[in-house]
Amino acid sequence: MKRRSVLKSAAAISASLAAPRVGRADAAKPVMFVPHADLASIDPVWTTADITRNYSLAVFDTLYGYDAQFQVQPQMVEGQKTEDDGKTWELTLRDGLAFHDGQKVLARDCVATIKRFCVRNPFGQALMKRVAEVTAPSDTVIRFRLKQPFPLLPNALAEVYCAIMPQRLAETDPMKQIPEAIGSGPFKFLADQRIPGSRVVFAKNQAYVPRKSGTASFNAGPKIVHVDRVVWNFIPDPATASAALQQGEVDWWENPSLDLIPQIQTYKDVTLVVKDRTGEMGCLRFNQLFPPFDNPAIRRVVVEAIDQKEVMEAVAGAAPSLYKTDVGLFVPGTPMASSNGVEVTRGPKDYAKLKQDLAAAGYHGEKIVVLAATTIPTIWAEAQVAADTLTKIGFNVDLQSMEWGSVVQRRASREPPAKGGWNIFFTWLGGFGNISPAPNIAIRGNGAAAWFGWPTNDKIETLYSQWFDAPDPAAQQKICEAMQAAFWQDPTYAPLGMYDQPTAFHKYMQDVPEGWPQFYGLKKAI
Repeated sequence: MKRRSVLKSAAAISASLAAPRVGRADAAKPVMFVPHADLASIDPVWTTADITRNYSLAVFDTLYGYDAQFQVQPQMVEGQKTEDDGKTWELTLRDGLAFHDGQKVLARDCVATIKRFCVRNPFGQALMKRVAEVTAPSDTVIRFRLKQPFPLLPNALAEVYCAIMPQRLAETDPMKQIPEAIGSGPFKFLADQRIPGSRVVFAKNQAYVPRKSGTASFNAGPKIVHVDRVVWNFIPDPATASAALQQGEVDWWENPSLDLIPQIQTYKDVTLVVKDRTGEMGCLRFNQLFPPFDNPAIRRVVVEAIDQKEVMEAVAGAAPSLYKTDVGLFVPGTPMASSNGVEVTRGPKDYAKLKQDLAAAGYHGEKIVVLAATTIPTIWAEAQVAADTLTKIGFNVDLQSMEWGSVVQRRASREPPAKGGWNIFFTWLGGFGNISPAPNIAIRGNGAAAWFGWPTNDKIETLYSQWFDAPDPAAQQKICEAMQAAFWQDPTYAPLGMYDQPTAFHKYMQDVPEGWPQFYGLKKAI
């Protein structure tokens, strides 16, 4: 789409939905938002894509929520009690919970949601491993009987991906996508106004009843909505998005291109700030179902070949203060992070030797299918550098460029690469998984139940399980150090460095929440 067409479209939508400017917070004035990608899936269990996570925050609610300090607070739960030395939990739902179709939220809806969530999510899998039974003894009570105490149960249920939906949808096979978006959250997804590839529209859920207690923080506390509509207009060209922001045709741009930051800093009445403190960790993900990456020796050569600084200079060279190298499994400087083995990620690299090592490891020149999204500039930047490195060390690279939605769909395929599957895809790992093993999707080695790539690694799985049972943070940190040592020997992906992504919005956008993009609590004073 040409720049002129995109801006005309944005202006037309704004004009058709907006009320006259009144110089105050005006619920009739829609929020015009530029997301980092188009919404390819409406199922927060089927995919971990950040765009689906952000949509889920609007449409669905969770039993618990995380505040900005990563502490868990009740959300849909009014009260909880534990018995039998922590092996029995009863959660009572608060009053006023209703789905967008008008049906009351019942405990059996929550139980069905939890069971589906626990099939695919790593934190949920850890919880269910310790669950003897989860039931709904009444319409308002959820009961867990555990095999052993699990104090992190509320944390698992606070995961955004444990998005409460009606039982009829929650009973969908976790390996298939739900057919419609019916949540109980503060916004409704307007499917009839969806334009694939370009536009998503949300409307305020007029029937939503916020919590009566607590402090609004991140996705915890009262979710009070001050705007009637939110319109996501996906603009793949960063220069076009930047111009639309400068000219006031959009209110908020989620992920300004890092090379445009110096320019955006000059825009009048625009705030540029980092809201998500969990960062974005670069990931070259291997498919371990098929050669050559079913061979850990070949994966080790790839990890050794990547120079994180080279990748991050391509991604964030215009804003070097935003990126970090020497990145292992967790964000450097956070409690679970370790420097164990990170020297392998540093340059310079001896490509001739690495080419010899690759051949010695058993690579015989077979083509590798590499998926790279051109519609997310930071993914395209990391992909170009890493794919060039793969070529330098002797891989026969078939780099397939596509939009992000296509990557999201195709990476779920378990077909051989020659039949529509893949060998490598690139992404950024964000969120709580960057600071704790519990929700980390990329380190697990639980085979068919693992994240895309489906690695099997008994050593990592043993350490992962031990982490939950560790008596204190010091013991947890030691386990994470051992986990990172095991990771370098049998890597599930190649870490590519990390950066903090700023967001940009006009100053009339008030109370923009910390963390990921959320639209409750937000005010548009214009």
